[in-house]
Order: sequence, then C-alpha cells, then structure tokens
Amino acid sequence: MSKVASVFMSSLGAHPNKNELRSFEKSENFDASKQIFINRRPNITKEQPIQKDGFGFSKFIEFLGKGGGRYPEKSLPSIKPDMEKFLEKSDHVKSIWFGHSTILLNVDSKIVLIDPIFSGSSSPVPLFVKRFAPPVLSLEELPEIDYIIISHDHYDHLDMTTMKFFAKKKDVKIITPLGVGSHLKRWGIDDSRITELDWWQDVDFEGIKFTATPAQHFSGRDQAHENTTLWASWVVKTQNNNLYFSGDTGYDIHFKEIGARLGPFDVAFMESGQYNPDWFAVHLLPEEWPKAYADINAKYYFPIHWGAFSLSFHTWDDPILKLDEYAQQGVLKLMAPKLGEIVSFDEQEYVTKKWW
Repeated sequence: MSKVASVFMSSLGAHPNKNELRSFEKSENFDASKQIFINRRPNITKEQPIQKDGFGFSKFIEFLGKGGGRYPEKSLPSIKPDMEKFLEKSDHVKSIWFGHSTILLNVDSKIVLIDPIFSGSSSPVPLFVKRFAPPVLSLEELPEIDYIIISHDHYDHLDMTTMKFFAKKKDVKIITPLGVGSHLKRWGIDDSRITELDWWQDVDFEGIKFTATPAQHFSGRDQAHENTTLWASWVVKTQNNNLYFSGDTGYDIHFKEIGARLGPFDVAFMESGQYNPDWFAVHLLPEEWPKAYADINAKYYFPIHWGAFSLSFHTWDDPILKLDEYAQQGVLKLMAPKLGEIVSFDEQEYVTKKWW
C-alpha cells in the first residue's frame, strides 16, 4: 500500500465494534434495530432535498471550484495572540477563535480546546477542501492543553493529524459523544484518556462541568458507517461563566430545552456558516440564527463554522454580513472577534469592530 493510500485509510478512523454498539442500546438516541444513532425526529434528514435529488456531478464540480466569492480575495486580518496575556490567571473564561469551529479556552487556568482542526484541508484527501485562513498558532505553539472537546466525527471537526499530535500528549483528556473514541484509539490515544457521553450526561473535571447536549445532525467518516457514532452540542460551566457550543446542528426544540435546563449562557458559540436550504435538517439557516439565539438564552452570539473552509456555496463573508444586519436590528448581540483575538467573558461589554 502506498503512503498516500495508507494515510487515506487511517484518516477514515475506526468504528465501534459489536460490543460497543450493543452498549449504546441503552441510549434513547440509538436505534437498536438499525444499530445507528438517530435524531429526535429519526427521519428528518431524509426530508432534505439533497437526500431526494442527490448532489449531482455539476454541483460536485462547482463545489471543488473557488468561484462565486466562496474564497476571500486576500488574507483575512488576524492577530498573533499574546499567550502570556491569555494564560494569565483570571476569574473569567478567555477565548481565542482559530477559524471554523476551533476554539481555545482558558478556564480557571485550565486550557480547553474545542473541535481542533489544524490541517490544511478538511478532507481525507488533502487536495480537496483546502483551508483559506491558516491557524494563528501552530500545534507546536499551543500552550499545554488539559481538555479537548469533540462535537462529532466529521473531518472539519475531528482532524486525524491534529489528534495524532495530541496522542503524544499523555496528560490531555478528551471528551466526546458516544462512539467517537473508536477513531481516537485507532490514532494512538489510550482509552483511559477518553470520556464518552450521551446527551444530557456530564462530567466534572477540576471544577469544570462538561455536559453533552442534543444537536440535530449526523455522523460518519464514510458512507458505510454513517451514524454509528453520536453527535452533540456542549455546555461548559465554570464558577463564573456558562458557555454553550452548538457543534453542527439544524434547528429543533433542543435549543429551547438546553436554554431552559442549563441556561442562561454568557456566550453561545453558534454554527453560522456552510449552510444550504438543501441541508436544512443538519445546519442552521440564516433566518434560524435569531430563533436559536433567543431559545438558547445567551447574552452574546459568537459565530463559528465559518472563516476557514468553504463547505457550501455561499460567499465566505455571507454569514458575518447577515449577522451584522441582525446585530444592527437589535435581534442579537454579536461577538465576532478577529482570528486570534483574545476575548474575556467578564462583565465588560464587548463591542464587535468590523474587520471583514
């Protein structure tokens, strides 16, 4: 097998074995007859036009191209973060956005990394879906990470190269939805470092409470093993802050449920890009952003899932332009920092300065 083929096969990850799948049967989100995880509305994804009509060759060629404003014409403005400042002890959580859905948090001097992807593409084949905004720090420049949260196993959220780097960091604990640990174990991460949770389950590490919460999405790194692992949103609660991370999700009642049970939140990191009406069940559409924000009961709306990769057909800046309109209308309170900007979730009011 060639090196390229070997890397490709490894990037597919591994899949829960029969015993693990059997153990998932106690989950309300698992269909034991089909041996897959399901959404609250089990057939919602089948209602999407893309499921009925397919993607089509012409659409695929368009997707591979870079036309239509899907990629910025020049480099996005970014900041090389002052890590000494970021690592200073604080009573409040601090964050750095790396583009797409990758967030670095300083939580009571414990460093949490969410959905880290530091590769140059979000595909098992590096030639495709290339990154247009590089990370503001390399993996080697990151501070020592204490915890990693993964929302689901798609390539733009679970990156093999990144996770293999952390396989060497023996003190890093990784928290995932059910089944996602199977990929991590194939990539050299010991089972003792992995915590898998079902929706509404939580774990407390050093005073930080991590709760897996519902989302409406799907999973799988190849079509043959779709939905054998769970997807989730996450709540991170500390002594002084309460944060929500949406992961990838379509709109459903889970926002209101999470807001009622675990809110209010200081900040909601909300999926706000790579959308398409044909995929309405698994990604939020722009008209749904204000509704999700109101439901989740958060002070600030922090857009993620944009600013690094083009995974849909809208222009790269369409999400932030629409969100800015909503903010001007007073529909939501926008927190949209530059790549690499340090933001503290304290009592001071954050004012977004247009950089796009």
